[in-house]
Amino acid sequence: MKPIRVLIADDHGLMRVGLATLMRFHHDLHVVGDAANGKEAVELARKLNPDIVVMDLMMPVMDGLEATRLIHRRQPDVRIAILTTFGGSIDVMRAIKAGASGALVKDTPNDELIDCIKRVARGEVVHSPEIRQMLSENNMPPELSHRQTDVLKSIMRGLTNADIAKQLDISVDAVKQHLNAVCEKLGAANRAEAVAIALRKQLLKI
Repeated sequence: MKPIRVLIADDHGLMRVGLATLMRFHHDLHVVGDAANGKEAVELARKLNPDIVVMDLMMPVMDGLEATRLIHRRQPDVRIAILTTFGGSIDVMRAIKAGASGALVKDTPNDELIDCIKRVARGEVVHSPEIRQMLSENNMPPELSHRQTDVLKSIMRGLTNADIAKQLDISVDAVKQHLNAVCEKLGAANRAEAVAIALRKQLLKI
């Protein structure tokens, strides 16, 4: 049986080296490359066509979420396992929705981590217990359009509807429509509550 071909994507060199070293003890795993950011991960996945990408989420240039989305869309047969420090992050749920088949936290014991990576590569869906719990609670926040996010960011900065309309080069009525749509999606009664909910659900970052 051919070994599982693994691409490691993490912005910390020590993490990449550690994972590669750990996998060398398993003859059914073969690390074909490593990437320091999401853009490199996408490019190497296209070039190397690994069986699985072990993907960090928080990376420069392009984050792991966008890299997951692009790889899954372009190479649907390549499995993706998210390896993250923050098991409760909304971005983990988004990555799963974007096509990741596994989601594991970085403090998973080595033997269990290797076993999970192998299982994901074989076609299973594998999540750490805390991630399974988050998924079972169905806490996935609504998706906001880019324009709706722009409007919310402007409100967070204290701009009026007229200011936002001028900044985004749209009408005041269009601003109101976007704001109404946001409030409906978030279940907010007003603009201030919409911003507060968006921040709490990590839809906006300060």
